[in-house]
Amino acid sequence: MTPTFRLTELQDQATDLLASPARHILLRGGSRSGKTFALTRAVAVRAIKAPETRHGVFRHAFNAVKQSIILDTFPKMMKLCFPEVTYKLDKTDWFVRLPNGSELWFGGLDDKERTEKILGKEFATVYLNEASQISYGARNMLLTRLAQQSPLALKEYVDANPPTQSHWLYTLWERGIEPKSGEPLRDPTLYATMQLNPDSNRQNLAPEYLESLDALPEKERRRFLLGEYLTAVDGALWSMDRIRRVEPVTDANIDAIRGQMRRILISADPSGCSGDEDTRSDEIGIVAAGVDIAGVVHLLEDATGRYSPDGWARMVIALYDKWQADRIVAERNYGGALVESTIRSARATAPVHLVTASRGKHVRAEPVAALYEQGKAVHHGRFPDLEDQLCQFSAAGYQGAKSPDRADAWVWAVTDLVLGEPPAAPARWAPSPISFGR
Repeated sequence: MTPTFRLTELQDQATDLLASPARHILLRGGSRSGKTFALTRAVAVRAIKAPETRHGVFRHAFNAVKQSIILDTFPKMMKLCFPEVTYKLDKTDWFVRLPNGSELWFGGLDDKERTEKILGKEFATVYLNEASQISYGARNMLLTRLAQQSPLALKEYVDANPPTQSHWLYTLWERGIEPKSGEPLRDPTLYATMQLNPDSNRQNLAPEYLESLDALPEKERRRFLLGEYLTAVDGALWSMDRIRRVEPVTDANIDAIRGQMRRILISADPSGCSGDEDTRSDEIGIVAAGVDIAGVVHLLEDATGRYSPDGWARMVIALYDKWQADRIVAERNYGGALVESTIRSARATAPVHLVTASRGKHVRAEPVAALYEQGKAVHHGRFPDLEDQLCQFSAAGYQGAKSPDRADAWVWAVTDLVLGEPPAAPARWAPSPISFGR
């Protein structure tokens, strides 16, 4: 069956941008605006142009890249744009080989084993599909593999439905600021962005689809129809401009920073999954936090990641030693005593305090957010993934797509350091029968 997709004028303009000298290119905009088609086509053009080159297409979840690109957009694009080019799809390692020896590899960052195998290779192009779901750390890891020597200039292609302005995509491409350091980009001319919205792609869409986007609630409508960054979560407890930063921790200053703290603890927010499921579950939130003599809480380090039970326990103990911490705080909700025994399997004498989530996440977060308003919380450097999670909290609940693992660990830490347990209910008189008995 012949694909019905036709390149629009705006997508032709995007093609020109993708071939420009810019090295890092973001196509942002609404849902089904043709971003994925345009970028998949650009990757194929580069692969066809330069024999024996390798190109990587990545998404947060492998099943998503498989269904949306490998089995849908890619074959449609090849049939429409390059009908004379044959290719072979390897369904074991999930890559495409072209007749000129070039390869397109497809990966999901949730599949640890496959990702490690793919990242053992070097690429001339890396393409991050739906990058609003990808962490800044994962993006930087992929860039380390953008290193294949070939006639092609190395390129990073990115697409996304615009997230909030607290996201690293906005900071990097729209503000021209490196998200971790907060410094201006050394060469902003290497970065370019363009907006593509579904209205400009209406010739390839059913009218009912555009009508359904137009009927969405305003927040979703602005993102998926108009392709706009969301300024903030309604009623957000945090905003980026409220976060106070001090010097990042380095080998040269860690002793001095440690000496300023009255107490230091390591906080862990364990995931509910174990075994192979860890590669597809939420991350294990792990942070180092301290409080100084003035009562100001300090976010010292974020070691959140996907770990096996033994792996996260060893990371917690490593941070405990590094920071010479007073104790370890961990949420008991998943497994109770199992959480404590997991930590003690790494060190039997570790001082562990278990906490229970008896209230909603946003309720626990509110008093922590109040400390930021009072100037009593500081971050040692930038923590883009954790800070993005904080900015998704509102009085109505957590608005993020995934669990706020990093933010949860930080909230538990601050609660233990300075807020303590919620006060007990005030005592009340209760009627009782009078007795003269002893």
